[in-house]
Order: sequence, then C-alpha cells, then structure tokens
Amino acid sequence: MVARPHIACKDGTKPMSKIYRVHTISLGCPKNRVDTENVLGGLPFATTPAATPEAADLVVVNTCSFIAPAVEESVAAILEASEAIRELSPRPVLAVLGCLPSRFGQELRDGLPEVDIWGLPSELDLIPGRLAKALSAESAAPTGRLASTPPSYAYLKIAEGCDHACRYCTIPSIRGPLVSKPLDALVEESRGLLDKGASELVVVAQDVAAYGRDLGMKEGLKALLGKLLPLSGLKWLRLLYLYPSGVTDDLLAFLAGAGRPFVPYFDIPFQHVQPDMLAAMGRPKAASAETVVARVRRHFSDAALRSTFIVGLPGEKKEHFETLLRFVNEARLNHVGVFPYHREEGTPAAAMAGQVRSDVKARRVEAVMAAQREISADLLEDWVGRDTEVLVDSVHPEWPGLHVGRTWFQAPEIDGVTYVSGPGVAPGNMVTATIEDSKDYDLVGLA
Repeated sequence: MVARPHIACKDGTKPMSKIYRVHTISLGCPKNRVDTENVLGGLPFATTPAATPEAADLVVVNTCSFIAPAVEESVAAILEASEAIRELSPRPVLAVLGCLPSRFGQELRDGLPEVDIWGLPSELDLIPGRLAKALSAESAAPTGRLASTPPSYAYLKIAEGCDHACRYCTIPSIRGPLVSKPLDALVEESRGLLDKGASELVVVAQDVAAYGRDLGMKEGLKALLGKLLPLSGLKWLRLLYLYPSGVTDDLLAFLAGAGRPFVPYFDIPFQHVQPDMLAAMGRPKAASAETVVARVRRHFSDAALRSTFIVGLPGEKKEHFETLLRFVNEARLNHVGVFPYHREEGTPAAAMAGQVRSDVKARRVEAVMAAQREISADLLEDWVGRDTEVLVDSVHPEWPGLHVGRTWFQAPEIDGVTYVSGPGVAPGNMVTATIEDSKDYDLVGLA
C-alpha cells in the first residue's frame, strides 16, 4: 500500500488540499454503477477523473461475478490495471470492490496481492474512509453521489439483494437478502439527481416490485412511485426490473392511472416460459408469460416489453426450447436478451443432471436472437414517418452534428438507440423528432 505524507510549504503555511486523480472501472449492472457513484461521492477528499490508470493516484475497479464471463472480465480488468501501474513510483492505490471479492473471499485476495484495498457490497459506507487512509488524504467534505451517466438520465437504486431462490443464480449468496432503501432517502436522492439536470430516472433493483417488503410495507413500490412521479423536473421514469410475479392487475391499474412521467416500458425477466423449465429454475410462482404479456397490454395498448431468457439449463430438451422460441415469435416483444446457462459453483443448478452441451446452447441463443432481430426490425419500421420525443444522451463520437438519444421505449445501455440531428439537439435535451429510417435495433430521426 502506498501512503503519501503531508508536505508543508517552505513558509510554514498550510498547503492547498491536494486534488487526487481517480480512474474508475465499473463493471456489470446499473446497480453496480450506482454503488461506484456513491463511493466516489463519499470520498472525503477532492478528486478529478483520470483517463487511464497510469495517470491516477487511485484506481477503483468495481467488479461483477454473476456468471463466469463476468468473473473473467472482472479479473482481466484488475490484472490489466495492475500491470499498467506496476512500475510507477509512487504507485497508485488499487482498490477492488463489489461482487468478485464477495463471492471468492480470501482465495481471491491471496491470488491478487497487488490489490491494496478490498471492499464488499455490504461495506460501501466504509470504503471512502479506507481509501482516504490509504492515500493519507487530507479530509474534506464529501460531495455526495457523483453521477457517471450522461446528463439526460440517472439510475435510482431502491434496494439491495434478493429474497428469491432461483436455482441458477448467485445473487443472493453474493448480495444477500432484500434490503430496501428508506423511502424518504430515495425521494431526497431523486430530488438531487433531478436538480443536477437529469430528465429521466431509471429505477433499478433485482426486483423492483419487492421494494419495501423487508420494511413491512405491503405496497412499497406504489408508495414510492406516489412520491417520485410528482417531482419537479422529472420527464420520464422507467422500472428495471419487474419479476412476473409482481406484474399484477392492481399495480398495472395504478401505473395506468398515474400517467406520465411514468413510461409504459416493462422489463420482465421471464427467463423461460415452459412450465417444467420454470420449475427446474426455481422461479417464483407466477402466471404464465402469455398471461402476463396479455395483462400488460390490456392496461397499456402501447406498452414496450423487454425480457431476458436463459437457454440450456440442465434438463432443457428440444421441445422445451421450441416452446420458448414459439413464445418469442408469437409475443413479439420489443426487446429480448438471451443467455446460455452457465454452471455456477455453489448454485443448486450446478449439481443438476442433464447438463446441455455448449454447442447446443450456442445454437439456441442464435435461434432466439435471429427471430428477435426480425421482430425488432419490423416493429421499428412502423415508426418511420412518425414524430416522437427523443431524450438526447450524447454527441456521436464519429459524426459531427449527429447525436445519440433514446425514445421512451429504449432503455439506456441495454436497448437500441435513436440517432438524431437538428436544431436544439444537445446532450440532456428532449426534442421532438421525425423518424426517417429504421435498422434492426436502432432508429434515425430529424428534430
């Protein structure tokens, strides 16, 4: 660990507080990004971003370890950062946070002795102090959450952990049970994000419909939305993610009655649709995927629906997969993500019989995505010639005058985008654009 001593000025006066350069790598889901933003905003010393690890005083890697590819990506990021700073003198402090140290514990720490500071998800409040001590940094008032998203939107993480017991999932063992953030704190945080210019709040949790159950609230999500939706400056609010068991007629009626700024975008992770496979997965009891989709569309005729699916769970036969593929073709969801099952050590599914070959899983992934590609292209083509609001996120990195934005039915980072140009188009602005062209997953518009 590298400590930097306090150095007095020659005339004996107190020197100006040092501004520490921080390089951050945040991997995984939006919930992880919020954790990173809170750690950076809680640092009790002045900071400025560093473009590379070599240019930093502090390198923070917030990791993901949900599935094997995420573990590999996280370890690679740590090793790459470590290699970049290895020969520097003084060497930047290297901190590794998040799911990876939570999942692999002492084994990981022993294997990566070059890491100076470790931090678990349960220790987020303690990490800023540890980093300050490692840097021998002079104390200053924390600035509060430091948003890293474009000026147009911000994530609002409303809960940690999960009480569900899906047999393939590592989240409960890594992140623990459901812990909801107090309602008043979320309202205050939301006001702060909106005051800083965000137009859209993306509400995130492992299951947003479960919000407040651990606090004894029977209708926690409705109570929270009742406080958030009237907030000044809020133009869009979307929910990520709603488990099928939480998509009830009662909640949908509430949302339909609330109207804007709620946008009728429903991310419902079905994971599968065949009953035997859902039972094998240990998914929470819920109505069928067909019933849930019909329920949403009954309340919102213009609803945008997104879902994720897992193929190749142990025991998935050809007929099970064909049931899933048929659903994808018939339901015509706006957005679909599909992942091959990964055999994660410590999960019940890892010990199940009937493991599916990797090549079979790969073919099934491609079959679902090929079907969805055509559905997406067809649905987006219907928007050509129509006017719609576009929230502008950023300037296009290669084409001057062109910007990257999103319609209400495109969530940040996970869906396609809308390329837009014209008067008044700038990051953070919401403009009305005429859609002039469509691609498989993206739109092109003129304001």
